[in-house]
Amino acid sequence: MDRIAVAATAPFGADVLERLAARHDIVQLLTREDAPRGRGRKVAPSAAKAAAERLAIPVVHRLADLDADTVVVCAYGRLIPESALERGLWLNVHPSLLPRWRGAAPVERALMAGDTETGVTIHETIKELDAGPIAAQEAFLIGADDDAGVVYARSAEIAVRLLDVVLAHPEFTLQPEEGATYAEKITPADRILDPTRPALDLVNRVRALSPHIGAKLGDLIVWRARVSADGTFEPLEVQPAGGKRMTYDAYLRGRR
Repeated sequence: MDRIAVAATAPFGADVLERLAARHDIVQLLTREDAPRGRGRKVAPSAAKAAAERLAIPVVHRLADLDADTVVVCAYGRLIPESALERGLWLNVHPSLLPRWRGAAPVERALMAGDTETGVTIHETIKELDAGPIAAQEAFLIGADDDAGVVYARSAEIAVRLLDVVLAHPEFTLQPEEGATYAEKITPADRILDPTRPALDLVNRVRALSPHIGAKLGDLIVWRARVSADGTFEPLEVQPAGGKRMTYDAYLRGRR
């Protein structure tokens, strides 16, 4: 039987790792080194490393220490050099319908764009970003109230089901270039809610950045919002600077 490792760092990768480990024997996790994280900027392990330690899966930080025939890559955050790709089968889990939304933030960019459908693609990792031949793909609808957390969770569930089939019988079809779009990394500027934009655009931005990054309206982080009956942008759940999450009504009462 092939020795399967996972390369993951971010929470989406941690979710896939946990679900995959419940169904397959995972021999190692390759993840990025501990780094300053969270509001206090304390040095802490990645979400994937914390999951691996709970599951007693050995953790490595260097490609040279990887000892596996197949590596499942999911939200790892680093490009894999060609020299490593030649040493085994590398399968990438990407939460979009490739070739749409190649790149770092496919879920966030899909929600910002108002997409009503996305999906999961399992493809072979190659040197070009998210452009490898496709082994499996499944679409699903995005609900009007779904935020990035909901979409990532659904994607992880589908990814592991697709991986069951791909790991048993990997077969690939060339990925088309037509229709390719790029999901650029989220920047501080992407978090700003511009009140001159249409209300639906603002709501989509809030959904895209919740519950893990947070859109900003002045000093407020907005975690949930809707288009009101009169067509304006209406925050529903907010977080003042240095404070806790609360309903927008409670925040307004506190200001009075």
